[in-house]
Amino acid sequence: MGSRTVLVFLGVCACAQPASSQFPVFETTIREIRAAMDAGEVSARELVERSLARIEAFDDNGPALNAVLMVNPNALERADALDRAFARSGSSGALHGIPVILKDNVETHDMPTTGGSRALAGWIPPSDAFLTKRLRDAGAIIIAKVNLTEFAATGITRSSLGGQTLNPYDLTRTPGGSSGGTGAAIAASYGVIGIGTDTVNSIRSPSSANNLVGIRPTRGLVSRTGIIPYSLSQDTAGPIARTVADAATMLAVIAGYDPSDPVTARSVGHVSDYGAELTSEQMRGARLGVLRSFFGDAPHHLEVTRVVEAALSEFRRLGAETIDLDVNLDADELIRETSVSIFEFDAHLSSYLEAKGAPARSLRAIVASGVYEPALESVYRAALERSTEEPEYTRRLLAKTTLQERVLAWMADQKLDAVIYPLQKRLVVPIGEDQLDRNGILGAITGFPAVTLPAGFSAASDDAPIGVPVGVELLGRPFSEVTLLRLAYAYEQASHKRAPPRSTPALIP
Repeated sequence: MGSRTVLVFLGVCACAQPASSQFPVFETTIREIRAAMDAGEVSARELVERSLARIEAFDDNGPALNAVLMVNPNALERADALDRAFARSGSSGALHGIPVILKDNVETHDMPTTGGSRALAGWIPPSDAFLTKRLRDAGAIIIAKVNLTEFAATGITRSSLGGQTLNPYDLTRTPGGSSGGTGAAIAASYGVIGIGTDTVNSIRSPSSANNLVGIRPTRGLVSRTGIIPYSLSQDTAGPIARTVADAATMLAVIAGYDPSDPVTARSVGHVSDYGAELTSEQMRGARLGVLRSFFGDAPHHLEVTRVVEAALSEFRRLGAETIDLDVNLDADELIRETSVSIFEFDAHLSSYLEAKGAPARSLRAIVASGVYEPALESVYRAALERSTEEPEYTRRLLAKTTLQERVLAWMADQKLDAVIYPLQKRLVVPIGEDQLDRNGILGAITGFPAVTLPAGFSAASDDAPIGVPVGVELLGRPFSEVTLLRLAYAYEQASHKRAPPRSTPALIP
């Protein structure tokens, strides 16, 4: 967390010892918490105290995951208010009292929003992001703002403000990125559910790397208002959770039309109560297209391929039909030839900073100041050399439309319910290396929904006592979240691939 966060943390909860209740927050679900609250077995205050105790035990201490930038100084006050409201009239919403982890590129009116950048250290925006307000209105408690790759620029979860976040399953590896702070924190049970943002892989990569469920929603289902932008053509936000049901419940809270983000008008008529829609009977008869070109066959791909092949066998055992797709599609080529993020980064970030009156007003000013994460210098300088005025940018936007039509044609021709593939071809990389062989670009470019879920683990090693997590991804047609989540839920309920990291065990029996 660093000294700046320790001071805030001690100010909030120096006295926040484990509560008298023995109700755990370790690996606990929303459904379990709601039932315990209804039975009078746990209060929102006790949940907050236990979450803060876990942060204190594991973020600077123990494995020192270094995921948290700041705990919420108002978390206990908020919990007490919710407990009083519950005593008067019951639950205030679907997330009443639920501790939520927020990636620190999502605005909060009562805490700094920094994008992990020292150039924005201490900056508090005037209002909440649209999705932050949705979470609070549903009764959620923002327990902490967490680290990310600075300005969500790559997949390593390293920033000038927060340093390097570690993967709780293997402390020598990254937790994926850019939402790796959320991934590590949810895997370690700092909170129950979390928010990530995704421009290329950034919700799904940490979900895969931390044995979690991540949802990249259909473009336009979730508002981007109040989120520090990287590339508005590809940016979205979505849930990161330990179970499909928790992710689905969170998605229902944050989805919907926001007049300040016109692209969300596409969501009207498409929002569902996703958690209530879950059924384990969805798998039988489902047709899944296996995108074989997204699998690797080099030696460093073999562990991921082994795990995902076993997951495909489980899908078939549950009644799904898998159809190998004869498609020559390469994820790295899509990034090189179709992604527009590097063209938009400077313009979209700088416009946001200027409009918000942030301490730094442009990417160019940040680079000139030298106040940035050195590992990202090449990304920043490359962005300053590109522009949305270039013919190449227009060409890529047209290529995006072509790709959307191509994927829809595969699905129509083969009568597919979803396309399935490993989220990345190799294990998440050791600290100090760049993430490679990630396949999340397909969802990012098309804007189609994708759900990443735990497929299993690599072989155990000294650094990874239960192995390194591997994620499998389901991609669907626009606004097919209900179908994808039902498939994911049926697989989850049968396979039981979620396992907590041994570096962050339960604090109470």
